[in-house]
Amino acid sequence: MNIKRIAKHLTMTPGRVKRTFPKQTLLIIGQEITLGEATHCGEIRFAVEGALHGMPLFKGQSGRERAIEIFSQLRIWDTEYNSGVLVYVLLADRHVEIVADRGIHARVGAEEWEKICHMMETDFVKGNYEGGVTHGIQAITRHLTKHFPISLKKHNELPDTPIVL
Repeated sequence: MNIKRIAKHLTMTPGRVKRTFPKQTLLIIGQEITLGEATHCGEIRFAVEGALHGMPLFKGQSGRERAIEIFSQLRIWDTEYNSGVLVYVLLADRHVEIVADRGIHARVGAEEWEKICHMMETDFVKGNYEGGVTHGIQAITRHLTKHFPISLKKHNELPDTPIVL
């Protein structure tokens, strides 16, 4: 049990999440997703969560474990080309996870996703949350455009609107 981590999570308030990711920032992130998806057949979702609560926190659930849970709950795996990608931010930890469906993950690989996460976390340390997320989405878009180029039958399978959990 990591007492310092538990304290960070317990003191994270919805107000801090709103100040870090205000409505305008979420709108810009959603627009970046929409712009990117016009160039490929993938689906990107962005979710930010202030903190873990209850048993998951006290049992030490990792950001990765939570991101996989959210990936499943949002049914990001349920896309035609298996090209769904979740960008998950656990704000209390300043931690980013990218969970990619098997179609895109097989082509990009864990190392490249980790590079994007690290780039975003570096921006977060500087207080540049909006820039960090938009740069991350742009990097993911480049991979999706390369491996899943746009087709004439493209339709938006998942909402582009960011989610605050």
